[in-house]
Amino acid sequence: MVDSAKVLRLFKTLHRTRQQVFKNDTRALEAARKKINEEFKKNISVTSPEEIEKLIKIGSDVELILRKSVIQGIHTDQNTLKLVPRKDLLTENNPYCDVPTQKP
Repeated sequence: MVDSAKVLRLFKTLHRTRQQVFKNDTRALEAARKKINEEFKKNISVTSPEEIEKLIKIGSDVELILRKSVIQGIHTDQNTLKLVPRKDLLTENNPYCDVPTQKP
């Protein structure tokens, strides 16, 4: 049986992620809030444990994509967009090596 606490935890996690990803963008924050609430309301009548697990998996995947892939952009002028990545998205940039190193 599916635990309703899992559904509630996913709901809260999606909203926390939304607040981090769309920080300082009121329009995106509101649109994401409406979409999350709409999807949960749309599926409130689902009772099949398999279907609920499938929906939880989809919601978890969406949360992961938001957290790992979305970067904010700010229009600085008509033709310029400034990207504002979050600290957790920045990774060490290791240069690509075309030729493998030889072991002595």
